Amino acid sequence: LLTSAGQSADSDIIKTLCTKANITVELENQATAENLDGVKTLLISVGGSSKGLGAAGIDADQEIARVQDLIQAAQDADIKIIAMHVGGAPRRGDLSDKFITPIFEQADYAIVVKSGDEDGLMAGVCASNSIPVDMIDAISDVATVLPKAFK
Repeated sequence: LLTSAGQSADSDIIKTLCTKANITVELENQATAENLDGVKTLLISVGGSSKGLGAAGIDADQEIARVQDLIQAAQDADIKIIAMHVGGAPRRGDLSDKFITPIFEQADYAIVVKSGDEDGLMAGVCASNSIPVDMIDAISDVATVLPKAFK
């Protein structure tokens, strides 16, 4: 299951890259615990979009609460969680940064486009929580590193 944390369009790009890598994924941008039936892995695309949140009719705090509830349900069901920040530097800023720490610190594995972590925030969260992370050069590299998570 692939969901968004912040309602950016990055989740649509990740879905396309998963399809190209022969990874079957269901995209549900506002996923809840009810969407976890039969799911073995939860992919969370982290990146805030005020336009996306507005279109969904929610604010950042409501989105964080939804994703935290989803993460808790996934952990209770022993579902692996992969946090992904693939929007690079343009997907950073006050809005996106609200989502990074609370989601990345709960992940089992992370994928980050390097240009989005020039301040080391995500690398630091992963290191502090012993979370393996692949730092990639471009979003297209998702298709090469993500399949390793499913072996």
